[in-house]
Amino acid sequence: MKYNTVSLKDILNAKWQQKGLLGQIHEILTDSRNLHDGAGTLFFAIPGLHHNGHDYIGILYDAGVRHFVVSQKIKNQHLFHDANFFEVDNTIKALQRIGRHHRKHFHIPIIGITGSNGKTIIKEWLFQLLHQDYHICRSPKSFNSQIGVPLSVWQLKKQHDLGIFEAGISQVDEMENLAFLMLPSIGIFANIGQAHSEGFASLQQKVNEKLKLFTKVERLIYCKDHEVIDKAVIEQRIPVYTWGKSRDANICIRTIEQEAFRTTITATTEGKEEKVVIPFTDEASIENAMHCWCLLKWKGYPSEKIIQRLAGLEQVSMRLEIRPGINQCILVNDSYNADLDGLEAALEFTNRQFPNQNKAAILSDILQSGRTNEQLYQIVAGLLKKYRFQKLVAIGSGIKQMVSILDVDIRWNHFDTTEDFLSQQQHNTFQSEVLLIKGARVFGFERIAQRLSHKVHQTQLEVNINALIHNIRVYQKYIKPTTRMMLMVKAAAYGSGSIEIARALAFHKIDYLAVAYADEGIELREGGIRLPILVLNPEEAVFDSILRYELEPEIYSIRLLRAFANFTGSLQKQVPIHLKLDTGMHRLGFAASDIDELISVLHGNTQLKVMSIFSHLAGSESAEHDAYTKHQYHQYQDMYERIALSLKYRPIQHILNSSGILRFPQYQMDMVRLGIGAYGVDGGGMIQNELQNVLRLSARISQIKDIEAANSVGYSRKGRVERATRIATLSIGYADGLPRKCGNGQFSVLIKGKKAPTIGNICMDMCMVDITNIPDAKEGDQAIIFGEEWPVQHLAEAIGTIPYEVFAQIAPRVRRVYVQE
Repeated sequence: MKYNTVSLKDILNAKWQQKGLLGQIHEILTDSRNLHDGAGTLFFAIPGLHHNGHDYIGILYDAGVRHFVVSQKIKNQHLFHDANFFEVDNTIKALQRIGRHHRKHFHIPIIGITGSNGKTIIKEWLFQLLHQDYHICRSPKSFNSQIGVPLSVWQLKKQHDLGIFEAGISQVDEMENLAFLMLPSIGIFANIGQAHSEGFASLQQKVNEKLKLFTKVERLIYCKDHEVIDKAVIEQRIPVYTWGKSRDANICIRTIEQEAFRTTITATTEGKEEKVVIPFTDEASIENAMHCWCLLKWKGYPSEKIIQRLAGLEQVSMRLEIRPGINQCILVNDSYNADLDGLEAALEFTNRQFPNQNKAAILSDILQSGRTNEQLYQIVAGLLKKYRFQKLVAIGSGIKQMVSILDVDIRWNHFDTTEDFLSQQQHNTFQSEVLLIKGARVFGFERIAQRLSHKVHQTQLEVNINALIHNIRVYQKYIKPTTRMMLMVKAAAYGSGSIEIARALAFHKIDYLAVAYADEGIELREGGIRLPILVLNPEEAVFDSILRYELEPEIYSIRLLRAFANFTGSLQKQVPIHLKLDTGMHRLGFAASDIDELISVLHGNTQLKVMSIFSHLAGSESAEHDAYTKHQYHQYQDMYERIALSLKYRPIQHILNSSGILRFPQYQMDMVRLGIGAYGVDGGGMIQNELQNVLRLSARISQIKDIEAANSVGYSRKGRVERATRIATLSIGYADGLPRKCGNGQFSVLIKGKKAPTIGNICMDMCMVDITNIPDAKEGDQAIIFGEEWPVQHLAEAIGTIPYEVFAQIAPRVRRVYVQE
């Protein structure tokens, strides 16, 4: 559906700030980085705490956008002479208005889902269960906010006959907007918990706010065992269809039997006993599946069909994995499902992460899309061209039709089955390219991902990009909107891999990156990173590379300053540098006694442009050093003012690290430096519960042995066995980053949720653990060294160190897998 510029003014309740060319829009945009079609796009310039959409109008105009919704006066309007500027009081409200207007064109049932957890899983499972019978429009990813819901509703098209949308709120008076926008006819209240509770006075208030989504639904589905929800629903007299252990529930659970890989649920419904089996065993999946059972039952599906479909539920892939591939390739693995919306999201993600690299897509048939194959694959062909893929491997009978309509520049191969591909694929088929793997579950593309993965031993470091971005946003809450942020990606981003992390940071508009050595900065530049990069330890031998790769050196001594000044003296352009002051750390930096000479050298070398002047706090995490921290700050200010006065301009000021951001907000100045905090570790312990775990190190059980008493395990017979013991050998050793100090019971790993202490010395490539008390452990099982369920602090404390050192010691040979929703 398209809207013309004349009607938009009334829909948005806007006034003209500038009236340009007439036109039509069919896409709406809130993030300038996701632009697809400039001419047909309406951009909503949303001001935020740290980024203002109005600042990106020039970039979007140059990319072809001519329609903008704004709430601020646009500077230099004459530069955008043919653009339409619709002025409103609040651009988010305007976004909701156009979403509401669009929604009213569709007289179809809408399922609205809210709750503290499980919304996205329930939405995706309902899609799996219902897509054979309906053409479904559903929220992309976890789009459930004041911005996400209108973007979700905007996707409704004339072929849809069912919508499934999520709604989430973080404070009072938000849900009415989403309810009026979504107009759900069926509701699901997943559960209630403490997540995002900061904006509510009580759990009861939070429940009442969420229930505002369901005031006009035909039926609300929820679990009667949640007493606070049940009480509120009864008071509001909302028509319901419920489940739970209560006899009053429409589906009354009698027994739940959890086996190795499945759960059997027996319940009474409509006076009869029924059993369903789901291929999951965790409590969250059981709860999510019960909501789905209720919806199918209320919609009148026969029991036989419900049993069949619930048994076929598939794991929801909430994230894309980025991992090393063969022949210097990079794999983007999304091998668990294939639908059109998910395919476009994966193509867009791959192109955004790797814009300058050759890209190949390995795709299966897209099943049950609701379109003819001709319509479907015409769209897919257009998406491959749009997101600049150069190669296609098509697997399946349906997708074969696409090869005749592909852009002529896209090379292709077709295989009837996954087995055909695996049997015919040569090792050198793919070379130094990015491979997107996306297929329907029945095609078993996980075998392709395994075949094309770079074969390293089974120790793996999983890096959660979403958690990293979450942590950055947590710290951004504690700084002023005008304060810039520098991210430390030294030591391979604390062991996580600097290029992949830097790509994510660049997308999320971090202001500066910092690396320890020039080689790290060069790697980022060659990986396509264009953000400003500070090099903390420049050496004279790399001055040429610093200039060639446009890196910015930290200058910390008179000797280094004179050397860099001499090296750049003949240049006809200004060269950026950053001055490090020693205010009490006594590691690197100019002392107060150096300032006069420093000023003299700068005056004689006008090619040097001082970008920032900074210092490093020695004890910002500890209250016992607060007086010293304040002394450092005042010493810094005195030194800074002397230098700035002589320069006749004021370089960027920064002194705060991760702990300092939290404990000394009055010292934020122009910029702060975020390091270990971004990776989920708060050294001062002030906000640890707000941070998410970013890194997860795991190994596999290579072998299990039963050892009789009076035997020993490992080198030097250090692991003495006093009783019959079952041991597991794990695929991780000190060459991977598990310190030798962890041996002989000093540390435990986590296997199947239980602690398994080390036994014997840690070997170079492996170690042994005692699994006597984990009888169901088997070869191939995963052992967690650290992660969300087993924090890295356990390992750090066991060996008497800090998480920084643990992360930095993870060896390059450990496979990094990057995951992102």
